[in-house]
Amino acid sequence: MSIKVSLYTRFTVTITALLLALVAVVLFFVQREMVQTMFEEARANGTRWADYIISLNSRRLQLFDIDALQDYADEGVDERLPFIVFYDASGKPVAATGAIQSYESIYRHSHLEGEVRPESVHYEPLTLRIPGGTYRVLEVERPIYFPGSMTRWGSIKIGHSLEDMWMQVGRLRLVLVLIGLAGLGLGAAGSAVLARRITGPLQKLVEGTVRIARGDFSHRIEARTADEIGELARSFNEMMSQLLRAREREESAKRKLVQAEKLASIGRLAATIAHEIRNPLTSVKLNIQKVAENDKLDELEREHLGISQEGIGQIEKFIKELLNYTRVPDLNLERFSVEQVIEESLKLLHHTLVERRIVVEKQFAGGLPSILVDGDKLRQVFLNVLRNACEAVAEGGRVTITLDVAEDQGRPHCRVKIVDDGPGIPDKDRDAIFEPFYTTKTTGFGLGLANARKIVEQHHGTVRLAKRKGKGSCFIICLPCQEKRP
Repeated sequence: MSIKVSLYTRFTVTITALLLALVAVVLFFVQREMVQTMFEEARANGTRWADYIISLNSRRLQLFDIDALQDYADEGVDERLPFIVFYDASGKPVAATGAIQSYESIYRHSHLEGEVRPESVHYEPLTLRIPGGTYRVLEVERPIYFPGSMTRWGSIKIGHSLEDMWMQVGRLRLVLVLIGLAGLGLGAAGSAVLARRITGPLQKLVEGTVRIARGDFSHRIEARTADEIGELARSFNEMMSQLLRAREREESAKRKLVQAEKLASIGRLAATIAHEIRNPLTSVKLNIQKVAENDKLDELEREHLGISQEGIGQIEKFIKELLNYTRVPDLNLERFSVEQVIEESLKLLHHTLVERRIVVEKQFAGGLPSILVDGDKLRQVFLNVLRNACEAVAEGGRVTITLDVAEDQGRPHCRVKIVDDGPGIPDKDRDAIFEPFYTTKTTGFGLGLANARKIVEQHHGTVRLAKRKGKGSCFIICLPCQEKRP
């Protein structure tokens, strides 16, 4: 079973490993250069020590005073010089520090036998094993020439201690390791921050794709940077917007398809009703009218016949509304002023407004353009919505009509808001009020708003119920100011 490792972890571990390798390489080369520099300095110091000892023992060497040279070698000149050996021209040791005489390979062997140049120097690092540990030295052998003479007297070999140098190397290593660890820590922290900055938006993108898979197209990612990650986030948001618009168009198409199927079903039902009910109903209506003309009927009988005629009238009204809803008639388009259509609709409701003392407040913007509509059909839309508003408010209530021009989907629309101060529409009914046969009233058939929406959509407009704080309802009807071009 494979172990899932996050991109953040892999990025951080990879960068940290690269930093570790880089720090190790840098420390290695820095240490090597430092050690080489210190070793070169030790060689220079060793050469200076050898020249100093030669100059200090110049007279002893000229006199070939071996005993004096041996005394000097035994006394020593500095603690940093653990041994001194003098060789003659044949390479034979003639005087040496007593301790070194036990090291045959050092004491007996000269590296400058035969003809050598006066500036020649032999260097060789050695490790002397002494009681209690080891002692690291640099063996320096220098030829001995007297001023003005080309004859070599012999050579001098000294041991220059490297313990101080190696102690400095140890301290240097410690400092370099601490610097490397500090750099590695800072680098690791920086890589973690960088990884978080890179993988954070990517993680949000992953979360966004999961939410898309669950059907949530409203998710957005905040694009804070101007780099590729920010561009990716902005592209993701644009893709979400396009998907959301596509989903809305798809849902709208589905609604229209369902609506068309409903219309087809209702149309077939309406045709059946018209055929099966209308003709018998006409006969019943005519017979009742004929009976009602009889002068011998008393008041009670006339009352019952009147109730029957009202019932027949309601049935005829229902059939008429049903047939009107299922038909898709051609629009008789002409230029109309929206204010004029609203005013004509209000005149048809004048009796109701006066009887119930309803106040109508009109807020019409100036300079509104005329629009290409079917005046009769649009009047029916406003009449249905205004009638519902009048029935919703209490006696003495208020209905406000606002008319202006607004942008809708990039095109200018005449926008009509019809607001009432009634109890409002419950949330559970908001999505269904435009469905046919859906009504919360005791009277009516539930076709008024459905018919209104059908007519508005025929004009390429929209009608919706807006959310409103407090009580009351707000219907918004938008109609394009310019005819839609194919």
